[in-house]
Amino acid sequence: MIVKEMRRFLSLSLALSQERDREALLSSILDTAMDLSHCDAGTLYLAEDDGLHFCRMVTRSLGIRQGGHADPISLPPVPLDPAYVCAWVALNNQPINVADVRTDPTFDFSGSLRYDAMTGYRTKSMLVVPMANDKGELVGVTQLINALDKNGEVIPFPQEVELLVDAISSQAAISVTNMQYSEQITRLLDSLVGALSTAIDERTPYNANHTRNMVRYATRFLDWLDDTEHPWRFSQDKRRTFLLAVWLHDVGKLVVPLEVMDKESRLGARSREVEQRFREIGLLSRIDCLEGRISAEDNARTLAALEDARVLVAQTDRAGFLPDETLQQIDALAARTYVDENGRTLPWLTQEEHTCLTVRKGTLTAGERAVMESHVVVTARILSHVTFPKSYAQVPKWAAAHHELLNGKGYPDHLTADQIPQEVRLLTILDVFDALTARDRPYKPAIPIDKALGILHSMAREGSIDENILDLFEQSKAWEVSA
Repeated sequence: MIVKEMRRFLSLSLALSQERDREALLSSILDTAMDLSHCDAGTLYLAEDDGLHFCRMVTRSLGIRQGGHADPISLPPVPLDPAYVCAWVALNNQPINVADVRTDPTFDFSGSLRYDAMTGYRTKSMLVVPMANDKGELVGVTQLINALDKNGEVIPFPQEVELLVDAISSQAAISVTNMQYSEQITRLLDSLVGALSTAIDERTPYNANHTRNMVRYATRFLDWLDDTEHPWRFSQDKRRTFLLAVWLHDVGKLVVPLEVMDKESRLGARSREVEQRFREIGLLSRIDCLEGRISAEDNARTLAALEDARVLVAQTDRAGFLPDETLQQIDALAARTYVDENGRTLPWLTQEEHTCLTVRKGTLTAGERAVMESHVVVTARILSHVTFPKSYAQVPKWAAAHHELLNGKGYPDHLTADQIPQEVRLLTILDVFDALTARDRPYKPAIPIDKALGILHSMAREGSIDENILDLFEQSKAWEVSA
């Protein structure tokens, strides 16, 4: 008999230690204690500052099971008054075994008797055991009611049962504490992510919106996978790991200069210098004309050329894509020179301005793009200093790889398809999709959803992104508010 009970105890103890869902764990604690003690009813309390809160209530003979999200218990907490047996146990960290509550003069059992009057139940024997963890900290109290013999008759709780329940309560307290530690770590990571997101928001609100959009798309997509029971579904740990990677993927942009990150046009702030130079050239031409060094016709030609140059620079500065003809016109403009008031021969456009205006697509020069692309390296460096729990160990790798492409043309490490996990492939698609459709970017207009998806499919055909995951994303319509 002892060997059988010990095996049962070890089996139940192992089940408790392996349970990872908090609500299921709390239910399992009470059920396990009731099974070990062969009793009919029980209550699980959790300790808070204001008393013992009802967590689970079970009366098997009446078919009553309360507690948890599905059926919360609305009873007020039991105050830490030693007149109540569960409070006494909590305050003294010692178990109490009562053979019959109706004949015991020590504690106030009026609550149990009121319950009996309402339900027709008959509370008799009671075993109340503290739940203290390995540090001696009180986590809760287990209260068991009406031990049963083989014939189903109510008997006092045997001494050996008290020892078993005491042992399982200690194991349960450790499991609850470990789960609380895990929740604290989760809250710590969430607060860290929130702080970093706020820091990015302070620099560039559009980039913070970008991250929030991606988290929203990711959450809806993962929910869609669950709802459709797709074979590619994420466990809770993997889901949290992925969402953390999404939140943190652009943290490296904290160190990217704003003049690069927020560059609205090819010239950016340099456009003022170009306009000032054009005005100077025009004034010098008029002075030369007035002082007879050039003819009125030459002056008129220079002023007309300056007006053409202003139009060309303005159009080129904000154009989405530059054809060869425009590039040739910029080259010709950069080749023009003028003589300043000090007699120096200078170009109409500096080499730096020429480089900026001949960027065929986008607003960044090769050097500026390298600075921008460095944010993924900085992301990896920043996250390398964070000690992530084992279950979240992939966060830094996934976050820092979101610009890698399956054909090896991504950055910073030029990973190939066999080196890029599915989670990163999904992260890349979310990143590109929001970059294309965002309405708050200072350097580009938003692209309609259908056109953005067309661009993504073109990227898939050329081998840059995962076409299967893109198809799933498109089916999920995760960008829709009603998704």
